[in-house]
Amino acid sequence: MRLNTNTWNRLRYTFYLPIYDLVADRLFRKYRKRSVALLGAKPADAVLILGAGTGLDLPYLQGYTNLTAIDITPGMIARLKARAEKLHLPVVARVMNGQQLNFPDSSFDAVILHLILAVIPDPVACIKEVERVLKPGGTIMVFDKFLPDGQMPSLLRRLLNPLAATLFSDINRSIGKIISHTSLKVELNDPAAFSGTFRVIRLHKPV
Repeated sequence: MRLNTNTWNRLRYTFYLPIYDLVADRLFRKYRKRSVALLGAKPADAVLILGAGTGLDLPYLQGYTNLTAIDITPGMIARLKARAEKLHLPVVARVMNGQQLNFPDSSFDAVILHLILAVIPDPVACIKEVERVLKPGGTIMVFDKFLPDGQMPSLLRRLLNPLAATLFSDINRSIGKIISHTSLKVELNDPAAFSGTFRVIRLHKPV
């Protein structure tokens, strides 16, 4: 039985909530900051943070005035709203499925996808929805763990992946395979945490 579902993710991230910031902030703070800096959006641009969690990206979005944040877990969104209020940052925060976005086409100038494409049950459905709601010429910043494009996972990774995907995220996904179902173009793909296992990637939607 497939366990990586929206229901399971909502349940496990509710369980992880008390320690989520401790782990996700300490390990990845500088990479979140760099990714947001590379977004290249203007302060008034419409920016979507998909899989926003507790809002750990918000400190690096100071000055932005048109932010929307979504997450599948209500507890995460509650924490995010509290963080946004503390930072005096205007954010529209909603509980939403990242595979079925309730936004019109071409709603956003930029999208942030931090630690979500390796977690969400169907990353292809997610990236296709992101492409749909992104304006032509828009930018997507991705920070996550990926196999190098064209590299097959080792036997050990294949054996470990069912457990890894159940507890935290898939360790065998390829960004190239995911975006091959879209018109999105890779503008930057740089190594980040854990010797490049995590990547900072900028995608562009052609005009």
